[in-house]
Formats: sequence, C-alpha cells, structure tokens
Amino acid sequence: MNSKKLAVTAAAVVAMTAAFAGAANAQSRDQIRAVGSSTVFPFTTAVAEAFGKGGKFKTPVVESTGTGGGLKLFCAGVGPQHPDVANASRRIKKSEVEQCAANGVAQITELKVGFDGIALAYSKQAPHTDLTTQILWKALAKDVPIDGKMVANPYKKWSDIDPKLPNKEIEVLGPPPTSGTRDTFNELVMLEGCKKVAEVKTIVADEKAREKACMTIREDGGYVEAGENDNLIVQKLTANPDAFGVFGYSFYDQNRDKLQTAKMDGVDLSPEAVQAGKYELSRPLFIYIKNAHAGVIPGIREFIAEYTSERAMGEDGYLGDKGLISMPKAERDAARTSATNLTPLQL
Repeated sequence: MNSKKLAVTAAAVVAMTAAFAGAANAQSRDQIRAVGSSTVFPFTTAVAEAFGKGGKFKTPVVESTGTGGGLKLFCAGVGPQHPDVANASRRIKKSEVEQCAANGVAQITELKVGFDGIALAYSKQAPHTDLTTQILWKALAKDVPIDGKMVANPYKKWSDIDPKLPNKEIEVLGPPPTSGTRDTFNELVMLEGCKKVAEVKTIVADEKAREKACMTIREDGGYVEAGENDNLIVQKLTANPDAFGVFGYSFYDQNRDKLQTAKMDGVDLSPEAVQAGKYELSRPLFIYIKNAHAGVIPGIREFIAEYTSERAMGEDGYLGDKGLISMPKAERDAARTSATNLTPLQL
C-alpha cells in the first residue's frame, strides 16, 4: 500500500457497492445532516441557517457529538441513515479513513474552514494569571518527575508548582477523550509541555513509553471532564473563579464579559497571534463531506458553496463574528476549489 494513499480493499469495494445501492434511495431524507465537533458546531450551524434562508433547500440538521463520535457516525456507511458531513476540530486520522473505506465510504472531501486557538479561560473575578505549557503539564500529568523518579502527581495547588502562581487548588475543566479539542490539548499542551521538562526524558528513555506518560492526564480531580458542552464549562467558570476551562476561541469570544484568558508562554490569545503562528495552542478546523451523498441528498454542493463563500469564511465573513479565525486568501481559495470539486482526500 502506498503510504500516501489509502487503497480500498476488495471487501470494502463489495461493501461500497451495496452501500451505493442503498444511497440511491437516499431521497427519503431531504435534509443535510451534520455531526461532530462542539468547536465547529457553531460555525456549521451558522452556515446551515444562512443556507436554509435561501429557501431552495431545508435547513441542515447539525448535531454536536464530539469529533471522534462524529467521525465514527460519519464513517459507519453510505445511505440516508448515515450523516453527510462531519465537523472536526482536528484532522481525520488514518485509522478513521480506513474505517470509512471498510464501511464503503470510499471518497471523502476535506474542507479546512479556518483556525482556532485553544483558550485557558477563567472568571474575570479572578486575578490575572499567565501560564506555560510546562506549568500546565506539571499541573495535569498523572505522573511527574520527583527526585529522579516518575511518581503520582503530588501538586495540589498551583503554588506547589511555582510559588508565584495562585495559592489555589488545581482545577481544570476540559473535554473528554472523544473530543478533538482533547486530542489537540494532549498534543500541544501535554506532549509539548512534557518535552520542556528534561528529567522526563532521562527517567523514561523509551520514546513510545515517554509519549504515553506525557499525555496521560491525572484522574484525582485536578482535571475534570466536563463533557462536550462548552457552554456548561462557561457556566461553571463563572460560578467558580478558581477554576480554568479548556475550549475553543469562539466560546471565549462570546463570553468576554464573563471570562479572561491566560497568556500562554507570554502570548495572548488573539486572531492575529493565531494567524501569525505565535500562539502555541492553535489548530486548523475541518469539515468532511461524504462524496457518495452529493447529488443524492439534496443541496450538498450548494451547502459547500455557502460554507466556502467569502461572505461566510472570508476575512470579514459572518463566521468571524462567531469566533472563527480566517485563513489567508490564497489558502481560502485553494480550500474552496478543492471542496467545490469534491476532490477526494488522500492521506
């Protein structure tokens, strides 16, 4: 198998043929259905509403299921019982593309819609705090190095890590393992923060074992899985000024009256910092389209046209008002062309 391309196996071809037969009856559903990321949810919802107001097609149904859960549903098969679009706050994994192919979902179009920055947000009632990926790792790792050994995390308060930090209990409200935000947090905070703690490499020599240790989050209350509902995290932060919350920039942007964000390694979270690549906790956002449903489920091509329009994801588009950080124009144009042509994804 070419490492750049995922071949469809003979078994998958058989499954795909059967699935396409089912797809022929997909007119029984006359509404686009999208599932997936809670971070991308408000953007796809805004596009769906604008699309529905055009009057030619029904407003698509958009569900927030988390990136992992959404891609599982998306990859389960072809036909009206399966969603047409998956929202994702991380890029689809090779294993997920293979699962899609095994279930007859042989051609997927990837649309990168813009950028997001992960916020470490907390109540405006609390004093301002600056953080680093190294501090966050020490606060949230299950095991940390003490006296030449990896031991169960003994840090209960931020000040236990650094006396300059607040004398407050460590409590970070964040997404569960099914979330794309959690995947990104693991890679950009837990893994990168761990790399800055030199003792870990000395103690755990094996690279795979070290990576696992770096990305294993404590389970003693320091990190609280708050589900896929980012609005619930906002409510909890306003009720508890000592807690931090992990979610996408758009939710912070919509709650600036209640929340503030910590600088990460000296850089404020802002669209400009994300676009310039200066804010460490930034990431691209995606939607995935099931090519087999285009021309069968009404309006998919037109929905793509709305999503990729300048009025939506352009620099001054309405998705910017929702907190999406736009891509440079050349990148937007390339994404629009690829999605409009339903160019199949190749990993």
